[in-house]
Amino acid sequence: MRYRLRDLETFKKIMESPGRGVPYTVRDLADASGVSRSQIGRITSGELSHLDVNDAHAVSEALGVAVLVLFMPPASPK
Repeated sequence: MRYRLRDLETFKKIMESPGRGVPYTVRDLADASGVSRSQIGRITSGELSHLDVNDAHAVSEALGVAVLVLFMPPASPK
């Protein structure tokens, strides 16, 4: 199951001012979340708009926000 990014600008703003207080780089967020650097880079560039449900949760947790702030689940389970 893949979660769609709600808003790229919101994602970038939260990366700049996360719950931990220190801005994240792509590398830092990848290290903190366990999601690959290429996926984080593609999300931040707008090239990728979906993440696997586990990756979406890991990124959100690393940023200190609820997953539904950044991502939305699919409308149907299929």
